[in-house]
Amino acid sequence: MSTATPRYRFAPSPTGYFHVGGARTALYNWLLALKNNGTFVLRIEDTDESRNEPQWTQGIIDALAWIGIDSNDPHFEGPYFQSTYAAEHVAAAQRLFDSGNAYYCDLTSEQIQERAKAAGLNGYDGYSRDRGLAPGQGHVLRFKVPAGKTIVHDTVRGEVEFENSTIEDFVLLRGNGTPVFLLANVVDDITMNISHVLRAEEHLPNTPKQQMLWNALGVTPPVWAHVPVLVNEQRKKLSKRRDKVAVEQYREEGILPQAMVNYLMTLGWAPHGDTEIVPWQQIVEQFALESVNHSPAFFDIKKLQSFNGEYIRMMPLEDFITAAEVILTSSAAPWPADRYKPELFRAMAALVQTRVAVMAEVCALVDFLFLAEPPIDDAAFAKSFGADFAVPTLIEIAAAFETVEWNAESLKVAVETVGTKHDVKLGKLQGPLRIAISGRSVGPPLFEPIELLGREESLRRIKSALARAQG
Repeated sequence: MSTATPRYRFAPSPTGYFHVGGARTALYNWLLALKNNGTFVLRIEDTDESRNEPQWTQGIIDALAWIGIDSNDPHFEGPYFQSTYAAEHVAAAQRLFDSGNAYYCDLTSEQIQERAKAAGLNGYDGYSRDRGLAPGQGHVLRFKVPAGKTIVHDTVRGEVEFENSTIEDFVLLRGNGTPVFLLANVVDDITMNISHVLRAEEHLPNTPKQQMLWNALGVTPPVWAHVPVLVNEQRKKLSKRRDKVAVEQYREEGILPQAMVNYLMTLGWAPHGDTEIVPWQQIVEQFALESVNHSPAFFDIKKLQSFNGEYIRMMPLEDFITAAEVILTSSAAPWPADRYKPELFRAMAALVQTRVAVMAEVCALVDFLFLAEPPIDDAAFAKSFGADFAVPTLIEIAAAFETVEWNAESLKVAVETVGTKHDVKLGKLQGPLRIAISGRSVGPPLFEPIELLGREESLRRIKSALARAQG
């Protein structure tokens, strides 16, 4: 099919969440629309009433916007809704019947199974092809699959050949007269002048049927492109029942949209050069469907987090603070709202920014600044205070902290002095002190937050930890 302007479509069902695989497919279509000065058409395939809720459609639009597919952009068109084209679907079915490309069949599913079993077949045997049945209650309309082969010219996979003898005469209209998805999908693409159909490879088995319908309706089929599916670490296709697949969940956990976009674009394709972390504009310039890999792509959450960490570290500090405070001031934060002190976080932000892979990790690195009693990691406490030097050195550190000049450098020198006296290196000595101050064995550099906590609160925590250790 040729149009003056290439038209790419993304046609999700409103399922209540936005699958990462769908997000990648949408990005591929969006990128090509931008690259080729084409149009990205959003069509909501909402004919299943049980899955048709307005908030789910809005969720799709919001998720697309989050990954940079802006509904206000001139390259964006829609959303259209498949349900509004029902009349076109039925009219196309009638044209196929009138042209002899389709026929009515009155066999029930039980009768089809009985005939198939008797003939040693797997499905429908074409029994009603020449019976000349008219429309009627319970009569389905079937497409008359021609003899020969169907060759699908796929931009990603090359020429894919299907023997038509393996494809049974498939249903176009159900017994109640409603169109099946396969027909609706083709008619919508024709109606909307879609020139390119780019989607996951799981749809490839349906493509010969759709191509037959395009041809039978007298329209040149679109450019087909089937991209590899996403799989988990067991190399099984990502499943919402088994895997974390919702874009919304990653967004809530603090994955940045730039990191998600960059990572998704590397699943099945790679930018030029030695690094996969590249700006969007470079991806647009370099991407080509012909370079997309055939093999399933592993959706590696750890690698996504690594990408995200890189993007977090590239953020201007003020942007990082703004993004972090969305989490730090939310109802999910583990402290009462009145205990959050933005000036304390601002003072710590640069230290925290280099240590998180997702924004959700920020809370755990600074919670001891805002909680009246930070939770203590019991195992880490037992390990740190199990050392012979822990209690006596911490007693001396507390004594030094009573009079030392209260700044990070002076605090560090005071602890080093105690360590030298006891022949304990600073790294080991910080273990019990960190547990006493923050409740954890790992975290940002230690002395800056001690300075921020203040002398009185820091000493209170150290003495509390000593009492617990000596108790």
